[in-house]
Amino acid sequence: MENKFKNIAPDANFDWNAFENGSAATSASHEDLEKAYDATLSKASENEVVEGTVLHIGKREVVVSIGFKSDAVIPAAEFRYNPELKEGDKVEVLIESQEDKKGQLVLSHRKARLFKAWDRVNEALEAKEVIKGFVKSRTKGGMIVDVFGIEAFLPGSQIDVKPIRDYDVFVGKTMEFQVVKINQEYKNVVVSHKALIEAELEVQKQAIIAKLEKGQVLEGTVKNITSYGVFIDLGGVDGLIHITDLSWARVSDPREVVELDQKINVVILDFDEEKKRIALGLKQLIPHPWDALDTELKEGDKVKGKVVVMTDYGAFVEVAPGVEGLIHVSEMSWSQHLRSAQDFLKVGDEVEAVIITLNREERKMSLGLKQLKEDPWMNIEEKYPVGSKHNAKVRNFTSFGVFVELEEGVDGLIHISDLSWTKKVKHPSEFTQVGAPMDVVVLEIDKENRRLSLGHKQLEENPWEALEATYGEGSVHQGTIKQLMEKGAVVTLAEGIEGFATPKHLVKEDGSSAAQGETLDFKVIEFNKDSHRIILSHSRTFEDPAREAARAERKAAAAAKKAAAKKEETPAIQNQAATNSLGDNDALAALKAMMEKGE
Repeated sequence: MENKFKNIAPDANFDWNAFENGSAATSASHEDLEKAYDATLSKASENEVVEGTVLHIGKREVVVSIGFKSDAVIPAAEFRYNPELKEGDKVEVLIESQEDKKGQLVLSHRKARLFKAWDRVNEALEAKEVIKGFVKSRTKGGMIVDVFGIEAFLPGSQIDVKPIRDYDVFVGKTMEFQVVKINQEYKNVVVSHKALIEAELEVQKQAIIAKLEKGQVLEGTVKNITSYGVFIDLGGVDGLIHITDLSWARVSDPREVVELDQKINVVILDFDEEKKRIALGLKQLIPHPWDALDTELKEGDKVKGKVVVMTDYGAFVEVAPGVEGLIHVSEMSWSQHLRSAQDFLKVGDEVEAVIITLNREERKMSLGLKQLKEDPWMNIEEKYPVGSKHNAKVRNFTSFGVFVELEEGVDGLIHISDLSWTKKVKHPSEFTQVGAPMDVVVLEIDKENRRLSLGHKQLEENPWEALEATYGEGSVHQGTIKQLMEKGAVVTLAEGIEGFATPKHLVKEDGSSAAQGETLDFKVIEFNKDSHRIILSHSRTFEDPAREAARAERKAAAAAKKAAAKKEETPAIQNQAATNSLGDNDALAALKAMMEKGE
């Protein structure tokens, strides 16, 4: 058998004593070994970012080697953004300390990520790179996401293409994102997960829209409900059912018809390929209720229904599912005073009405409530004959009179001139007030135009016939100035009789003008019973006596003067009497007549 072992000469420098003591190397070879060992270690410096290898992954820590004389233990929390981490993966770490108090190497993966985070975030934004991030927590309006060690903001609207109702389900998850905005000054980063989904859906949308046709019926899922309609997911593209296309009946809230995540069939009403808008309908899948309306129904028939909508001008009543009629406010009462429809009805009221018009082609129906009652004008001459007296209620004023209501639907007008025999009424509000009762007399009936002419003063006899004897021209009466105006003053005499005095007739004896509220003597200078007018003057109460006195004085002086002249001429006439001829006597007779006439 061949000897496999060769004779090897022993090492002359081998230290057997050292070997027996546990060390088989000489001092020289020990230094060489240390140098050789040091050469195998990495030459890393503190605060430097290097690449390490994951050696072990535990529940609480991850062991990482960077080729140093010792390995480092890093908290597992620093790697939670990457749940796919496995042994052997390369990771970036920052050397915090080559040797702590225990002689251990201290590394940080989080600080290494932060060290290069801003460069990587900006690169991701520029390249529209898909990156991974860890959803840390909820915040107002969205979520906080760990991206490269930076806390980025994920708006709620950017989580998904469909509205998210529960944000908490995303907390603790690692998701893919795209950086959409960076504020360099405030170091803010905004990311979006929706952008990734939209990019994928865009291709699907184009394919779906290309196959769409008007009238096509598709199945969709209720994605979102708003006040104006419902958004339906058609499998990658959204369509809108406007609230008016949800049901033939009136809908106040879309939630009355559909609910979230409900699967429904819809019909395509219209679509715009460029704007990617799709209009959908739900009610169009069932026959129109007007087509099922009773064919025997006609104008004049009575129907029952429920008030579904109120407006100022009327009420919409649903007489059958999806079939509505309008009761205009003018058809709610025979009264000619138009009020708000809310004064008669409210939403939810069950009413009976009469069909006034029915147009099946235009699908319109008008209804009336007052037609259920007898028209009060049908026998107006019997109920309110001319000359009859009644009690009415003041409804409103105009500048020319007062409108009163005798009963619902029967109104009349009292002209301002028919309010009082004696008072000068400038506006009806001086005489009465809205809501007050008033006795009236029917003066005239216009049945065709539904008008009644009424009077109030006619309840009493015309006092102006008797007043003429009391307030004849030239009579003087005491009066109080009720109202002063630019053109004169209204003066109240006894028994409430009113007269008028112009400014020049208000001047007092001392030259001043009479004031409002002052009581003075007034002289009647005009009395007109036909126009019910009395013109007064205070000035004439002292001016006329003065004029009369002056006139009498002048008359007396003239008479005395003529008497003296006559006395002087008498003797001469007598002396010549004997010699006068018959013609002279005639001349004297004529002169005498003239003198007497002058007296």
